[in-house]
Amino acid sequence: MTVSYTLKVAEARFGAFSGLLLRWRGSIYKLLYKEFLVFVALYALLSITYRLLLTQEQKHVYAQVARYCNRSADLIPLSFVLGFYVTLVVNRWWAQYTSIPLPDQLMCVISASVHGVDQRGRLLRRTLIRYANLSSVLVLRSVSTRVLKRFPTMEHVVDAGFMSQEERKKFESLKSDFNKYWVPCVWFTNLAAQARRDGRIRDDIALCLLLEELNKYRAKCSMLFHYDWISIPLVYTQVVTIAVYSFFALSLVGRQFVETEAGAAKPREPLEPGGKLGPALGDLDMYVPLTTLLQFFFYAGWLKVAEQIINPFGEDDDDFETNQLIDRNLQVSLLSVDDMYQNLPPAEKDPYWDEDLALPPYTVATVAESLRPSFLGSTFNLRMSDDPEQSVQVEASPALARPVAPAQTPLLGRFLGVGAPSPAISLRNFGRARGAPRTPHLLRFRAEEGGDPEAADRIEEEEAAESGDEAGQP
Repeated sequence: MTVSYTLKVAEARFGAFSGLLLRWRGSIYKLLYKEFLVFVALYALLSITYRLLLTQEQKHVYAQVARYCNRSADLIPLSFVLGFYVTLVVNRWWAQYTSIPLPDQLMCVISASVHGVDQRGRLLRRTLIRYANLSSVLVLRSVSTRVLKRFPTMEHVVDAGFMSQEERKKFESLKSDFNKYWVPCVWFTNLAAQARRDGRIRDDIALCLLLEELNKYRAKCSMLFHYDWISIPLVYTQVVTIAVYSFFALSLVGRQFVETEAGAAKPREPLEPGGKLGPALGDLDMYVPLTTLLQFFFYAGWLKVAEQIINPFGEDDDDFETNQLIDRNLQVSLLSVDDMYQNLPPAEKDPYWDEDLALPPYTVATVAESLRPSFLGSTFNLRMSDDPEQSVQVEASPALARPVAPAQTPLLGRFLGVGAPSPAISLRNFGRARGAPRTPHLLRFRAEEGGDPEAADRIEEEEAAESGDEAGQP
């Protein structure tokens, strides 16, 4: 059964995640404890051999080998290889879950499109939705060990009510070397076409909508089958497994506490009361390698996570509950197309019929949320400039349109020996104002600052023409 702890982490509080560490079912301890015990036993065996069974010369050789293995283990890019692999597996795991076919949309379309309160109409609706459920059962038998154990033969599928004996004979009479989970979908389309000819489906639009939903449902069945067929390349899985195992094989030898290297400078103890240095200090000799054990717990646990969810249709603690999904889909879909068909509650006026704003009540525990202002947008409280000229609406003038040179800052323009117009304002952004007076002094100032005499002449000619037009008006 899937381990759900959503309620335990509904609120961020002190010790929320820490409380999850004490769980056993679905935990990393349950997955990893056997490998962890093997690693500890091998490490202890090598440590006892080094400390009690080897001669001094053999210890010296073993220490050299241990230092070499320790340096070599650091050359393996374990974090990168393992992290990328687990990310790929987790994305694939969620994509497989979203590919599980659910009949919710299809059953709503069947209930709305296939009409008739008589036995024939009821039979059509129940048969159509049963064909859809049969298709999902057939594909889940192909990918899920739990479903296959529940329906080991087609006779079990018949006894469960997903298929009749006549349908089974028709199904088995179709000769094909490939999986035939799609056959009930073809039966669905033929039966829907017959219902259209009989007038149970009243127009072609409803039939088209029904077949579109069926195609979406069949596509999920097909995608689920192909996820089971096409796995993550075996080469990648082998590379990650070899990287993890080789890293900890080297760590078994390289992380042993051995004698220090001959000739290496050793730290000294602090000064004694007489002013003399104390004896040489050796490396700390710990019988239990805490950091190495933690490293094994993290990296090997990471690999175990990928191992558990790479195929979520097995029988692990966190694998998908496919049998419960089958039960749920059949019950809900039959209820929607049969008992709920044309079984509607009376339409009544809602409590907010005569009110302008609908304000549902709050409880005492949630009334504080009603005092918070609603979110209107991130720029709603932006403080605008108080300068009225910044809010004047202007339109571009075609006479001022010209290629715009790359904007330069004034400081850069001084070094280059050219005028540096402001990148914030361009001449093409100014023209005839809408409902506001022109500001020719700004235009003249920008033209002079930009060092373009032709633009300044065009501005003066336009101003003179406008002045003449105004003088000619009565």
